[in-house]
Amino acid sequence: MNNEFFEALYLLERERGIPVEFMLEKIRKAIVTACKSSYGNEDAVINIDSGSESFEVFLRKTVAEEVTEPGREISVAKAREIQPDAVAGDIVNVRLDTKQFGRIAAQTARNIIRQGIRDGERGQILQEFQSKHQELVSAQIERIDPKTGAATLKIGKAEAVLPKNEQVGTDELKPGDFIKVYVVDVREGERGPRAMISRTHPDFVRRLFESEVPEIFDGVVEIKAVSREAGSRTKIAVLSHNPEVDAVGACIGTRGARVSNIVAELGGEKIDIVEYSDDIKQFIASALSPAQVLSVDLSADGARVCKATVPDNQLSLAIGNKGQNVRLAAKLTGWKIDIKPESGFYGDTD
Repeated sequence: MNNEFFEALYLLERERGIPVEFMLEKIRKAIVTACKSSYGNEDAVINIDSGSESFEVFLRKTVAEEVTEPGREISVAKAREIQPDAVAGDIVNVRLDTKQFGRIAAQTARNIIRQGIRDGERGQILQEFQSKHQELVSAQIERIDPKTGAATLKIGKAEAVLPKNEQVGTDELKPGDFIKVYVVDVREGERGPRAMISRTHPDFVRRLFESEVPEIFDGVVEIKAVSREAGSRTKIAVLSHNPEVDAVGACIGTRGARVSNIVAELGGEKIDIVEYSDDIKQFIASALSPAQVLSVDLSADGARVCKATVPDNQLSLAIGNKGQNVRLAAKLTGWKIDIKPESGFYGDTD
């Protein structure tokens, strides 16, 4: 009986990741509840040793000359069968056969154990999600909701939902495929832990570069800022802490291999890699890449506003399609940027 009991606990640990000791605590609680229901006495001694696989339950009863509460008292004669020198007023431990618990008590105990399993699984899922918080993870697509387009993913032993608005527009997701996602946040809800995952978050690109570029992972190259319009274009500013290492070149890789892998993961999203500079004029000029910038004039009143002058034939390139290039440059630098053509006429853009 004990062997089967412990084997069931070991199986639960192997298959669902719920520690044996966690479940033993739930079982102890269930037995105390069952004792209270069946005998009106919750003063129980429960000895469970997973090492020796021993399992014993005793109900502590008071020795009485006359028994009026059988669940709490035991006669002197019966007590002396357990403890030969027992006298009235002593406390003796009466071994219980848990099979004798009443139907209601047994059902209560089963419910507590089931709840324990659910709590254990929730704890494991929460722990698994928390270990991946703000990290890049590989997940398998289990199913896609035909109405909402949301994808249910398997991350380790847990499930998470990737909403349609957190998917890149070019994504073509199919059940069974593996994709990378970024774990934005982990929240505990009424139905258990939930991981908020995304493929559109700017830090998704940041983590892709960290995984693809060893110099970033090692801290030689630092990502200073990322601005992104998912599915279309990303700008990333990088800085080298080693004068012998070219930050932009390290991110691009030999023949563009590193950045090409990231572009492929993003479904063809364009990526501008620019060099960060503490000189804000130089940084703003770099952020407007691929356009050539002739000069940057900062606002005299101290506001984070500037005018960038570009050759006339570079005006549309600097502004970008529907203002995207200058908009992403503004997000990257934290400055409002107005584009001015070299000929002198300009329009405000941000």
